[in-house]
Amino acid sequence: MSLPLRKNITEMDGYVPGFQPDGPGWIKLNTNENPYPPSPKVVDAILTELGSDGANLRKYPDAASKEARQVAAELYGVDPSWVIMANGSDELLNNLIRAFVDPGEEIAYIHPSYSYYATLAEIQGAKIRTFGLTENFRIADFLECYAGKIFFLTSPNAPLGFGFTNDYIESLAQRCDGILVVDEAYVDFTDTTALELVKKYKNIVVTRTFSKSYSLAGMRLGLAVAHPEVITALDKIRDHYHLDRLALVAAVAALQDQDYLRSTVSRICSTRDWFSAELRQLGYRVNPSKTNYIFAEGSDHDGKRVYQALLSEKILVRYFSDPLLAHGIRISIGTREEMEKTLKVLQSLG
Repeated sequence: MSLPLRKNITEMDGYVPGFQPDGPGWIKLNTNENPYPPSPKVVDAILTELGSDGANLRKYPDAASKEARQVAAELYGVDPSWVIMANGSDELLNNLIRAFVDPGEEIAYIHPSYSYYATLAEIQGAKIRTFGLTENFRIADFLECYAGKIFFLTSPNAPLGFGFTNDYIESLAQRCDGILVVDEAYVDFTDTTALELVKKYKNIVVTRTFSKSYSLAGMRLGLAVAHPEVITALDKIRDHYHLDRLALVAAVAALQDQDYLRSTVSRICSTRDWFSAELRQLGYRVNPSKTNYIFAEGSDHDGKRVYQALLSEKILVRYFSDPLLAHGIRISIGTREEMEKTLKVLQSLG
């Protein structure tokens, strides 16, 4: 007998994450991970929570993530009722669709941007609409009044690396009947955040992840800042124990160690700017980046050739077969040593 799967699940393609290599010797620059370890205070907090015998692990975690919400609220200058913690920002993106979009209703996003939006929409049976970009990185042909239920705005953009100004984001909020989700996964690598707009516009939700700047991709942590009515809705539909005890203490320690965050981010941005300049000297076109990666295009506009050349030297970068992106590659910023090795291979390509 055939399984009674929903028709949209049978027909959809699943999201394909970046390749995770096995074995030693790889330089991994394909999933925008932080090349440096998390704050030592995070490690200490995890070890303290674990204890000598792991006895704390027998107990359920705090379902409401109260301490983490309080620390985040203090950091961002809001009341804790405006904050929710999450099992990665992907949980938030998924639950926002679940909370606001009925099957058959529309969500939208820029193409190219984070392709997982489409997967999440398909799972919920939502319709998808995409908008392109102009040459100066603005949304092409955006409506004076967008009537869809959610518009996802990745700022800074993935995979191209540019950001949007708050004036521009505010103008979008005014033109959206539904929710404007500002996905700030890479915001710590730039100096612009839409957090100040959340208090001004009830329909703005800002989502963030701990995977990039905080070096905690392995812990699966995220958060959102939004009007309390939105937070209440998200609380209703999340899993009741969605964050484990170790993740919660890691989140608190990471948020409290902003000095370490700034130090690590500064190192990455410095390496990014140096590497971008070196690539331009080689004749590559490199988009100005406000993230921990760059999007680079060689003179032959053949991203796959560059990808394969680096792969042959055990250097992983991200190649997208999408026609809008196939001319280039996305390169995560690693340590200075890793980027020097990558540059050496690119220099040999001519």
